Amino acid sequence: MKDRTIWKVFVFFILVIAVFAAAAVESVRGINRDAAGSDWVNHTHAVILENEGLRSDLFIADGAAHTFVSTGDDRDRRSCTEALSDVADHLEILAALTRVEPEQKEQVAKVATLVNHRSDFLRTLLTMRRSGDSAALRQMLADDAGQPELKEIQRAINTLKDDELGLLTERDKASFLQAQSTRWTVWSGVVLDILLLAGAAWLIRDDIAARGRAAAVLTEANEGLESRVRERTAELASANDKLRSENLERGWTNQGLEHQLRYNHLIINSINDLVFVLTKATNISRVNPAVVRLMGREAHELIHVPFLSVVRLVHVGLAPMLDPVAQAMNDGRDLRDQPAFVTDKLDRVTAVRMSLFPLRDRDKIVGAVVILQVAQPIESGNP
Repeated sequence: MKDRTIWKVFVFFILVIAVFAAAAVESVRGINRDAAGSDWVNHTHAVILENEGLRSDLFIADGAAHTFVSTGDDRDRRSCTEALSDVADHLEILAALTRVEPEQKEQVAKVATLVNHRSDFLRTLLTMRRSGDSAALRQMLADDAGQPELKEIQRAINTLKDDELGLLTERDKASFLQAQSTRWTVWSGVVLDILLLAGAAWLIRDDIAARGRAAAVLTEANEGLESRVRERTAELASANDKLRSENLERGWTNQGLEHQLRYNHLIINSINDLVFVLTKATNISRVNPAVVRLMGREAHELIHVPFLSVVRLVHVGLAPMLDPVAQAMNDGRDLRDQPAFVTDKLDRVTAVRMSLFPLRDRDKIVGAVVILQVAQPIESGNP
């Protein structure tokens, strides 16, 4: 090779190394940001789970206390006491999880004040019932008619949960943008490296080709040139015919896939039951027109919304700590004929029966289809 060619190739390889190093640094930074974001998301989910556990145990304690007042069964009193102990544990964990977050810490403090006041009220009910002070007990129950304090606690807990879900949404957007930035940086580096390597290869090839052409002029004649041209022409014609056939077959395949996709859409849209398609994270990715008609909301208003913020399951007995929809998807099992409630845009509640069927891509669960069969409408408000 000429000295100039060697120098140019050397410069190209220096640039390739520099671009590779820059892409590697950006990839490491992206991985570190993703790890930090994952920790933050896990922390937020922990706050939401403790918040739901607090709600569940408080309602258990309240129900057990009122049952004890009615029956005097000591088992109900013990159940209430245990639930109140669990409520205190949830408050301590929530306080620890939000100690470095001023806004969440303030909301947790508000919830703790309301919950502690309600806990004291329930303990007083237990004490009054055991002492037999019927007059004072009736007065306390009369003052608590309608359970306004419990409803206020419910609103405070919902506010905290909504804020945490809002933070999760913001973090999802930020993570997506960071991932996009890292992806574009890495791929830009890869493409630029490929171009630089191609340039270096072209320089080397050009130099070698020049030497080859000079040697060919001295050692080769034009014999056989016409036959090689005919052979190449025949090969190109054969390749063109094959390519034309492949393009035709590919066109038929694409038409078949498009027809099948339209057919599937027509089937889903024609179903009278409510159909939700969920992502693996239990967010709504698609609904059929029956959902839009019942809820009075457009389809785009429901996309990316958590499924359990639209549909509430009815649990028999104690409320579970885990999300049954997510658990069923993780286990790869169906949920059939589960009682649930759907709230429309005007806060009207409709009782439904829910069935969930996981979607599988080979051996992986990639989402789920949920079908809701309408049972009967219920008046506005909490069911």
